Amino acid sequence: MIVFVSGGARSGKSELAEQRVLSAADGSPCYYIATAEVYDDEMAERVARHQQARNGQGQAPRWVTIEAPLAIDKAVAQVPDGSAVLLDCLTLWTSQVLYASKLSEDEGLALLQKAVFNATARHVHLVIVSNDINEALPPTDPDTWRYLAFLQRAHRWLAAEADSVVEVVAGCTIEWKTGEWKTEEWKPQRKDSV
Repeated sequence: MIVFVSGGARSGKSELAEQRVLSAADGSPCYYIATAEVYDDEMAERVARHQQARNGQGQAPRWVTIEAPLAIDKAVAQVPDGSAVLLDCLTLWTSQVLYASKLSEDEGLALLQKAVFNATARHVHLVIVSNDINEALPPTDPDTWRYLAFLQRAHRWLAAEADSVVEVVAGCTIEWKTGEWKTEEWKPQRKDSV
């Protein structure tokens, strides 16, 4: 099952995605493919906070983190068949493809395709999160336009391939494309995330 979850910044999309992965895992370990590159102490602290929130304090870790700022195809290949996996997020991954690697846009899209096809072939429940950043006026500078165009190209391809496409707006979900994997109505849990 491939699920694509999008939404604006701080909309609740990552929390929804985590809940969907936990539901699919049914008590088994969950895998978290992290695309963020840790460049400084502030980012390291933020990542540690998120990992602690996912695993809870004093509990056995529920999530296995795989750091993959670029090679998301290899990260998906590392998880056991039938696993539940969260890839968070495609937005940061896109910046790695365009600005931190020597890959072309086609080569970057091929990595995404390889990851999705691998997950499908091995019955991996893969939930991919991305920011919806194209709601404003189109950018005027070429670099931002290139980034937005490539991200939207990846979004369009992923939405076509996914079994389920969900948008989160202010904590509310809109199911644009529904697969067979459904969970109960989702309610935000974190009161401090506003």
